[in-house]
Order: sequence, then C-alpha cells, then structure tokens
Amino acid sequence: MADQSTPSDVITPADTASENSRAGLSRRTLLGTAGATGLVLGAAGGAMGYAAAPAQATPLTSVGAGRTMFHGKHQPGITEGLQARGHLAAFDLAAGAGRKEAAALLRRWSQTAERLMAGEPAPHDDTDVARDAGPSSLTITFGFGHSFFGRTGLDKQRPAALDPLPDFSSDRLDKARSDGDLWVQIGADDALVAFHALRAIQKDAGAAARVRWQMNGFNRAPGATAHPTTARNLMGQIDGTRNPKPTDSDFDKRIFVPASGSTDPGWMANGSYVVVRRIRMLLDDWEKLSSEAQEDVIGRRKSDGAPLSGGTETTEMDLEKADAQGNFAVPVNAHARITRPDQNGGAAMLRRPFSYHDGFDPDGTPDAGLLFVCWQADPLRGFVPVQRKLDRGDALSQFIRHEASGLFAVPGGAARGGYVGQQLLEG
Repeated sequence: MADQSTPSDVITPADTASENSRAGLSRRTLLGTAGATGLVLGAAGGAMGYAAAPAQATPLTSVGAGRTMFHGKHQPGITEGLQARGHLAAFDLAAGAGRKEAAALLRRWSQTAERLMAGEPAPHDDTDVARDAGPSSLTITFGFGHSFFGRTGLDKQRPAALDPLPDFSSDRLDKARSDGDLWVQIGADDALVAFHALRAIQKDAGAAARVRWQMNGFNRAPGATAHPTTARNLMGQIDGTRNPKPTDSDFDKRIFVPASGSTDPGWMANGSYVVVRRIRMLLDDWEKLSSEAQEDVIGRRKSDGAPLSGGTETTEMDLEKADAQGNFAVPVNAHARITRPDQNGGAAMLRRPFSYHDGFDPDGTPDAGLLFVCWQADPLRGFVPVQRKLDRGDALSQFIRHEASGLFAVPGGAARGGYVGQQLLEG
C-alpha cells in the first residue's frame, strides 16, 4: 500500500522501554534476542519459564519490538502498514451455539488478542511457539458475516451493507472457501508470531465454533528495501499507489462507519466493512507478455509505478494524453485507469492485501496470487462499483481469477475491559 508511515498507536522500542518501567518487562522483552549476539538460555534458564530472566537481557530488534495496541477507537489491522506474514480465517458457529456462546467466544478471543499483541503468552495453554519473540507488530482483527446474525437471533441487527455481493463474470468461487459466520485476520512481521496467534485463536474456539476456511499470505519483510516503498505483487507490479491515506481529509468518511448520523446499526460505530477475495494470478500467461505489454495492461510502468502518461509514481495520471496516432498513453482498458476513484463516482477502498502461494497444480501451474483485503465504510459505494466496472472491460481480467470471496462487518475497537462486538452481543 502507498502509505508506509508508522501509525501513532504503534509503540516504538523507546516507548516500550518507558512502558516497561511502569508495568514491568514483558516476558518477551526480557527474553528477546538480537541476531547472533542474542542471549542463549541453558537448562536452568529454560526451567524458570516466564517468571524470571537474566538481569541484562539483550534488547529485541526493532522488528520484534514493534507493538500495536489492541484497544482503541478502531480495531487493529486496518490502518497499519502491510505486514510480512498474514493468516485469514473464517469460523462457523457449532450446531446449537447461539448468542451466549458467541459472546463468550468473542470475550476469549479479545483477551487472547490483547495479551498476544502485547507480547505476552496466551491466557490458556500457551504453546511456546513465540516464547522468545517480541510482539512483532502483531494485529488481530475480528468480523461478523451475514450468516452470523441468523444463527444468533440477531437478524434485526444485521446491517444492510452485509447483503451478499453481486455475481461478477470473473468469479469462479469455491463456496467452501467463502463467507462464514466469523472472520479473523492475523498479521505480524514474524511468521512464528503470526502462527502462534492463529493457533491460539483456533484453540480458543473450542466447541463453540469450527474453522470453515483458512488462508496464508505474505508481504515483503520490513527492512528488505533501502527505504519504504509501495509493495509489489506476484506479477512484479507496484500495487497500492493510490491507496487512501489517513492524512486525507475524507479518509474516515470513506473507510469507517461514523459514530453518528449513519444508517448502520449503532454497534457498527467506528467500524468498517471488509471484502476478502482470493484472486488467483495466471502467472504462466502473464509472464509470457513483454514488460511493455504488461505495462499496457496495468497502465503504469513496472520499474517505478509511474503512470504511462509520465512522471513519478505519485504523479496524477493524464487520461487524455495521446501519441501522434491518437492512441492514449494509458490504454482505455488499463487496470489503473478503470480503478481510479474519479472514474467510479469517487468510490474508494483501503487495500491491505497479502500475496499467497499454495503450491503447484499437477501440471506445474502455480497456485499463487493475491489475498485481496479492502476496507470501506460501505461496500456498495466502495468495492461493488469498482468491481462492476472492472468486470466490463479490465485488461487484467484475463490474467486473474476470483476463487473465493467474503464480506464481513468489522465493529469498532474494544474498550478496555470489554471485547469486540460487545455492544452487538449484549445490547
């Protein structure tokens, strides 16, 4: 995504040090290591567990020490920068489970998320997978699917914005890997920290819910480039140049449900709607194109993301620029032209995707692409109009296939001592 700045609610190593002086060092800060100079615990140290650590532990690296707060106006995992590792999962409530069981589950999940995002062990039966790691900017986000409300007797609280998405011509959807009662997004800058969170969430579900589907994704690791850059996808193309930024004057209006004056139910105040799509990239076909042909499909230079009309990555695209033969510099069916907000009635969405690779088909075709995750205050004004227009003539369509889909209502952040979705489930 275009905005790679550090959000204000991410705690830096310096902030962590001051917090530790007030609340006591977290077990991961105490046990943290930094590369080859890291601390090695012997048998005695290992037996001491979480309760003790050497007096002078080596500090965590900057990647491991990054921390995002669980409590806040909005849930974490929406406005933060792209994370190196991600897991998306949907759960269905078990037969017989209803509102009471769902409330207990969301309370457990919220307690677990709060502890793990602080770099602490899970509250129940921690697996020790991330024992010697820091928070690594872990975020855990929860949402509700269309079917959740019927199963919990909360049909009257279902937002109209959760109505099923329309069918699109590029859809080849696997229903078993789409939708779900509950949705969880996990992101971190360390793969073990992310897996640890996924396992804890899955164990916490217990008898109340079962996994419906789960997907794994990745992005470039922090520090892999000399300076922050917009991410590239598996097609090698810079992806996310025109992402809305929190500094935009209308950012909150486009991305979050307002606290008042909205037609959404009150429990969605400060929340957002997320569309999740597993988009397979037909890389064998794509990679047969020349770089110039690929650029025409996208409408931007592959090297630096600049529009084909000229300039740099952030230069406004000139849709009217043409050559001597009258051909537009940015082709009329180029992906970047079609997706521009000013070409879609101002429709905008905050894209926060992960790439994925799930091996190869028997014929050697890679099962790889994009776990497309986009946020908006109203999917009928964000995702839907853009996707409809893409459906009618996007040059990229012949090189991708939408294989799974989900739409979820993501309520605002939990208050301290509370849990995500509490107003819905206890209101």
